[in-house]
Amino acid sequence: MIAETEALDRTNTTIDWMDPADAVSALIEAQRQAASAVTSASTSILRAAHAVAQSISVGGRLLYCGAGSSGLMSLADALELPGTFGISRDRALAIIAGGVASLSDLAGAYEDDREAAGSDLRSAGLAQGDCVIAVAASGRTPYAIGAAEAGKAAGATVIALANNAGTPLLELADIPILLETPPEPIAGSTRLGAGTAQKIALNTISTMAGVLLGHVHDGMMVNLRADNTKLKERAARIVGSIAGVDDDAARNALEASDGAVKAAVLVARGATDRDDAERRLAQAGQNLRIALDAMDANMH
Repeated sequence: MIAETEALDRTNTTIDWMDPADAVSALIEAQRQAASAVTSASTSILRAAHAVAQSISVGGRLLYCGAGSSGLMSLADALELPGTFGISRDRALAIIAGGVASLSDLAGAYEDDREAAGSDLRSAGLAQGDCVIAVAASGRTPYAIGAAEAGKAAGATVIALANNAGTPLLELADIPILLETPPEPIAGSTRLGAGTAQKIALNTISTMAGVLLGHVHDGMMVNLRADNTKLKERAARIVGSIAGVDDDAARNALEASDGAVKAAVLVARGATDRDDAERRLAQAGQNLRIALDAMDANMH
């Protein structure tokens, strides 16, 4: 039986000779349908977000693992976490089959090496308490399966994303996430619909984990790493908005807090200095809202 990710989409068999404008519309529609498939996995996605947040909160790490386009989707998500949520680079790693070589030549043979995944994860320091996210559209990719097996053996929590039901990768996982996308408009090209669904799921898992970790306040990233002009300006706007102070006061609070947004908000609201702000955050479990509420209560 042919897997859905390899099946021919009977509605688009003429895509190579239909009017180009119609072909573009068909490709976009296929992406929309793939995106809608993520909705049915929302419960599993929430479970995954809780697992990621729990792991990071107790000193564990998040290790993404995949091959080909699934590996690239994982890499994109991992690379954004330090800037968005202030999660340090060594706490969120993407391991892609073939390593650095795959970033310039995405050769397919790497995905067949089941043992390499375990070796790559162990080299990255895989340990009990970590969280492994193994991603493979087919659900049968040996590299992804090897990653899940290595994660289980190490005592890590294993999350798996696949686009076909009843596959070995999902069966291995502690938290299986089925993204049951329809056949691709170009049969087997899972960088299309399957990749779109994977990106949405990964974005949602990591973003919700950031929310659970207390790194979002009123829809703003309060644990971002401001390492360029745009982000420094964003950090000042965030501090000003939450603390209710003007731009100069927000920048001064950021400077006094060495750029730490949460601490700067508390400094702008009356904390003595960064040490005082950090103490208040520690007491609040790094949750800015709780720290602010406690500060306001003490002032009244």
